[in-house]
Amino acid sequence: MLTPRNHPLKFLLYFEWILLTIALIAELSIGGVRWVPREPFLNMLCIVMVGLLGLRIPTQQVGAKVGYLLLNAGLIVLSSLLSGLQFFPLLFVIFVIRCCLIFESKYHLAIISTTFLTAFSIQIYRLLIFLPFRYTNFSIAARPRPLVATRIPEFAISRLWLISMSGIVLLGLALVFLSPMISAVLAERKSREELAIAHEQLRKYALKIEDVATLQERNRIAREIHDSLGHTLTAFNLHLEAAIRLLDSDPQEAKDLLLEAKQLSAKTLQDVRSSVSTLRSDPLKNQPLAALLQELMEGFQRSTQILPKIEVTLPHDLPYPLKTSTYRIIQEALTNIQKYANATTVQIDVVLQDRLVVKIQDNGRGFVRSQTTSGFGLKGMEERVSALGGTLDILTAPGQGCQITATFPWPPT
Repeated sequence: MLTPRNHPLKFLLYFEWILLTIALIAELSIGGVRWVPREPFLNMLCIVMVGLLGLRIPTQQVGAKVGYLLLNAGLIVLSSLLSGLQFFPLLFVIFVIRCCLIFESKYHLAIISTTFLTAFSIQIYRLLIFLPFRYTNFSIAARPRPLVATRIPEFAISRLWLISMSGIVLLGLALVFLSPMISAVLAERKSREELAIAHEQLRKYALKIEDVATLQERNRIAREIHDSLGHTLTAFNLHLEAAIRLLDSDPQEAKDLLLEAKQLSAKTLQDVRSSVSTLRSDPLKNQPLAALLQELMEGFQRSTQILPKIEVTLPHDLPYPLKTSTYRIIQEALTNIQKYANATTVQIDVVLQDRLVVKIQDNGRGFVRSQTTSGFGLKGMEERVSALGGTLDILTAPGQGCQITATFPWPPT
């Protein structure tokens, strides 16, 4: 329902009230000579009812809208024909305003045409029926006299025809002007409402994106801590275990391992102290992948006495996101091999042809994939590969080693 509180165009509502006031004042001016017999009381009642109907306008149900407009039109037409409503064109202007408010613009032309033809027909009817005579309802004397009809001169008849037709033409021009104006104002208001809704949706989407970005950043930081700090601490632990085993049989080797463990601990402490800056300025950016992998293999050999076989077939260095994911996946795989596999050989292949394939294979004890819940390392691998649109395959079985294959599209998306 449209009410004075939520009316979309307040100035149209005030314009309606002005027109109703003019029509009401015209009906209050009793006495004198009138060429159409009228009932001022009924006309004022009709004007008041039309005004009250403007306080609540239906805008949803089609049946309610049609019934509402038929009631408005019926009041105006009946009072114009039966009780001589004087300024009935003003009420038709109000009728068209309300039609434009509650119906879509594609119906406005039909409404304006029908309204204009109705007003034109009413005026023609009144001219043809009542114009040949004038009706005096009241005399100057204190006591009213019976209705008297007298002939109107020809020049007065032509003058009344001219004035009446001019009024109908002005009504048509006013209706033609009102429709596009109201449609334009309503369209502009609708656009502002849609823009406000879109702005609110955009704000909600921004909040969601912010939440998702925060979650992704947390996961990224967790992966970085796990991949870098976790790998260093694993190597540190393996160095200590090896030094303890060799302490009696080979003291010099044990001492060398302890020195390397001390270096690892110092590096770990430095990583912890500068974790934020390390995450923001990744040291992997400034080194080629081949050099990074070579350094990784040397650290793995020192910890496990196993030198992995590595084959890198790259025509050029990889983009930073691919290089980071490749390095971290290989690093995590080697960490898992150190911890759990008890392997004696490790094969690593990084091949770029129509796609990038990263494969890490060992001959360790393997595991049952379906019975192993994904630890953070495997989950981090899956997240890294998925973020770049790739796939991760893990083939393993007890006693048959493990093969991890990460496949990335090329060129990267």
